[in-house]
Formats: sequence, structure tokens, C-alpha cells
Amino acid sequence: MKWIHIIAGALALVSGALALYAAKGSTLHRRSGMFFVVAMLVMTSSAVLIAAFLSPNRLNVVAGVTTFYLVVTALLTVRRPVEQARGLATGFMLLALTTSAYAFALGFEAVNSASGRVDGMPPQPLFLFGAIGLLGGLLDARMLRARSIQGAHRLARHLWRMGFAMWIATTSFFLGQAKLFPEPIRKSGLLAIPVVLMLVVMLCWLVRVLSKRRSPAALPMKSDGAASR
Repeated sequence: MKWIHIIAGALALVSGALALYAAKGSTLHRRSGMFFVVAMLVMTSSAVLIAAFLSPNRLNVVAGVTTFYLVVTALLTVRRPVEQARGLATGFMLLALTTSAYAFALGFEAVNSASGRVDGMPPQPLFLFGAIGLLGGLLDARMLRARSIQGAHRLARHLWRMGFAMWIATTSFFLGQAKLFPEPIRKSGLLAIPVVLMLVVMLCWLVRVLSKRRSPAALPMKSDGAASR
């Protein structure tokens, strides 16, 4: 199970980088994007199973579930109109809000503990995942209430969710598995560069997309239900 998780994570990083830098709407972007989705779903599912049963760690359960949620809802955004995906979207909204509440509860448990940790982890990552889940769930509720999401906002929803999932995977590998790198590299601070770069690229894309304020016609639905990107 551990090797499945590691291999899926490595494939997700490579395919995610290709999808991020490939021309949007190109064959490379679409294929690498779908490869990223599959790899991330395998990686997050295996992470949750490992953290829940093989090597108990509640932070990793929260991180895995939250990342799984981000990837699936990002894919749904460009694959199905809101009305067609209402049931799934509602279920994932409830999953996000429940996981967020659990993350905040664990965070406060860590704050109030003698060691300042829970399962050996500090509260900050738990609060971060709690905030991501809460934001995602509230935006889901807004979308479901509006019954549609179109144009630039639709593309932005897809981008920030895929982008955050990629950022989580990048952080988990370069910082969470820093012990895999030689000591000189760990001490140099180089491992933080991909993490910061991923965040900057994601924010730049969001600004670019939202500043254009694309009309609904900019994202026509293909015959198979997939949106042009």
C-alpha cells in the first residue's frame, strides 16, 4: 500500500506539472490533466487507508479526504452542469464541511494539549485544512443555490481546486518527505522553492482568469459533457 501511495504521488506531480504548463485546451493539457486526476485519487485514497488503519495519523486522514474532495469537485465542475451533478455536489459539500469541522476540532485539541500536538502534529496544518474544507463547502453551497456556475467563475473554481490539490501534493513530497533528500539540500532551503512556486503559479492563473471575466460562451459544453479549457 505504501509503494502504491508513493508511485501515485510521483506520477501526480509529473502529470500535474505537465497539465499546469501545457497550453490550456491542448491535447497534452487534457490527457495529462486526466492522468493527474487518476493518480491523485489513487494517492489520496491510499493515504487515507494508511493513516486510518496501518499507521494511524488523523492529520493525514484529514489531508487525504480534503485533497480527494478538491480533485473530484474540480473535475465535476468541467464535466457536468450543476443540475446534472447536484446529488454528487451536495454529497461532496457535506463531506467537505464535515471534514473541516473535524480538522478544526483536532486543531483545538492540539492547542489545548500539554504537548501542543495531536498524533505528533502541530495544530497549524489542521487549521489550514479546516479552512480549505470550509471555503470549498461554502462555495459549493453558493453554487448549488445559484443552480449554475458559468464563465470565468466556472474556470476559476476548477483551477483553484486542482491548484490547491497540486500544492498539497507538492508540499507533502518536498517538505513532508524531506528526509528522502540529501542533508545539504534540506539545509539549503531549496525544497521550499517548488512549494512557493506552485502557489504563485496558481494565484497568477486565478488572477488572469478572473480579470478576463469570460462570458458563459467562453466555456462551451462538448458533446460528451466536458468543457473546453
